[in-house]
Amino acid sequence: MSGCPVPSLQPPPLPPPPPAPLHPADKKKKFYQTIGGSRSPVEGDNTEPLLLIRQRESSFSRALQWTLVNAYVPSLIQDGPQCGLVALWMAAHLLQPSVDMDAVVQAALGRGFTAQGEMFSARNMALLAEEVCGCKAELLSGGLSGNNATKLVAHLWSRQPVLIPYDEDYNHEPCQRGGHRAHWAVASGVLLGVDQGGLDTESTQPDLTLPWIHLRRDSSSYCTPCPAANISLFREVYILAKQGKSLRYQLWSLDSVARSNEQLKGMDPQRCGDGTQYVLPQGGMEAGLAGQAVLLHISTQCDSGAHKQHRVLQSTKKTFLNCQQ
Repeated sequence: MSGCPVPSLQPPPLPPPPPAPLHPADKKKKFYQTIGGSRSPVEGDNTEPLLLIRQRESSFSRALQWTLVNAYVPSLIQDGPQCGLVALWMAAHLLQPSVDMDAVVQAALGRGFTAQGEMFSARNMALLAEEVCGCKAELLSGGLSGNNATKLVAHLWSRQPVLIPYDEDYNHEPCQRGGHRAHWAVASGVLLGVDQGGLDTESTQPDLTLPWIHLRRDSSSYCTPCPAANISLFREVYILAKQGKSLRYQLWSLDSVARSNEQLKGMDPQRCGDGTQYVLPQGGMEAGLAGQAVLLHISTQCDSGAHKQHRVLQSTKKTFLNCQQ
């Protein structure tokens, strides 16, 4: 009796291997990354700030005396939500020029301060800065007006950096979106407008290209006192800042930065619901960022000038975080 042939039971073919993961360099670049990759930063303490001022020269009243100080920080385009870590890396070059960006990221991850590169806590930023830079970081709270504005200006005048959270508009300038566009910048300089006769001309000298702008004579010193001990004596105050979506310095009024900084209330709902894990402090973004900034102190032997002003203007709302403790 002949039976039907039994078909051979072969296992199904294996599925093709999954495609290899894209190398980070192959990911679709954001617009700001494309723009940043095609440009080079302008180096020098005052080179780019003076170019910015010249472009907006008509905006500055000649009824005032103007003085400028800036300590150049390098530029870096962020990869993902790393704006705070990139701002810290920029500032670190005034304290520890050899700091590596990967080391900053790994330190933040290791301390549990971040999951994706985000930094929603100014206090954690101060602690991270002390670990990465080996410096003293001062957490300023209570807003960027009044005595805190005086402290911030004196700190920048002494050529020391400040890390500031704010809401970033599409042109990178401060805006007010309730924290939905929260971003970090590093401020490294200040432009001050004072009444005629209110500027200490002994510690400044006119710029050769813009003679109505006075530059600090001792650009290498951290100890020259700020030209005024109270923010009310300044008619106009601008800060020079960089952030991780552009290679360029930007010039912002301190008032606009303070208004943006104080209203950081909560994350963009779309970002909250995208399934991505973020590290938020207790109390959320408002508790972690609103009205706060981080002053990074460069170690010096100076115990006068701007440092005396810091002690005189101590606010009850500030917290010192000392890396030696």
